Amino acid sequence: MKRSTFLLSAAAALVAAASPAFAADKFPSRPVTLVVPFTPGSGSDTIARIIAPRLSARWGQPVVVENKPGASGNIGTLFAARAPADGHTLLMAINTHTITPAIYRNNLPYDAERDFAPITKLAEANFTLAVNPALPVQDMKSLIAYAKAHPGRLDYASPGNGTPHHMAMELLKSTYGVSLVHVPYKGISGAMTDLMGGQVQLMFASVPSVRTQAQAGKVRLIAVTGDKRSSQIPDVHTFREQGFAAMDAIDAWYAVLAPARTAPDLVQRLNHDFGEVMNTEDVKAELARQGLQVRTGTPAQLADLMHRDIARWQKVVDSAGIKAD
Repeated sequence: MKRSTFLLSAAAALVAAASPAFAADKFPSRPVTLVVPFTPGSGSDTIARIIAPRLSARWGQPVVVENKPGASGNIGTLFAARAPADGHTLLMAINTHTITPAIYRNNLPYDAERDFAPITKLAEANFTLAVNPALPVQDMKSLIAYAKAHPGRLDYASPGNGTPHHMAMELLKSTYGVSLVHVPYKGISGAMTDLMGGQVQLMFASVPSVRTQAQAGKVRLIAVTGDKRSSQIPDVHTFREQGFAAMDAIDAWYAVLAPARTAPDLVQRLNHDFGEVMNTEDVKAELARQGLQVRTGTPAQLADLMHRDIARWQKVVDSAGIKAD
């Protein structure tokens, strides 16, 4: 090998070896953008706006929340995937990130795993199964028994095709062998109105979105996800208590992802900083008021969660024959 070639190769190796440390040491060198691929007021948007000023104080740079909704979150997600892998553009992801690969299998413009570096899970929101009060069921066993005795007679609502609410019910159908009819709506409000009115009989929803209606007696909650009961609806038994632990898979989770090829030490730096901010008492209390529980972890744990969820939802989509609208 020529001396010049050797020197160039050696220099390149040194740069490559040094670049991870350089990436973390120099971060952030300019404002950081938290991309929310949904509209303002969504769960990921709520979390982003609560932690942005605290991250800004920690990093000494502005942290900007940028909403890029559309195409079931795909527009904002693609934007984040194509951003430079330097930590200055991060994606506020939710569990639909692991559903869309199955729904948009042939035309998703990014890879949900390969195009992102997991940073940390941030929080969870419990889901609950709500029924119209006229439905003669009080718990999961009586619901399953009633559904099996009346196959195809119960209609369930969702805020749209391929939403977590839709996927949750399809998971219930395939796991416990019941026949229910899907009625998709364009958003949660129309679905909730018809559930209360009796046009549909049941629906999955996040606890915060249905708690008020339940307290008013307009819907009945028969189960909630989680390893313990929700503090917002403490009288509602968990799926696990009732022997339906498989439904815990439908918990809504929130996480932060970086573009792929983000330096490993920068991933660790981001994991540490997000974890510390999320686990402050004021952040946990503020999110608890929104029905969100802080749940952080390692990048590897988030990667494993994403991988398992993608495989799970692919099976559900294939079994139910779900296709994008």
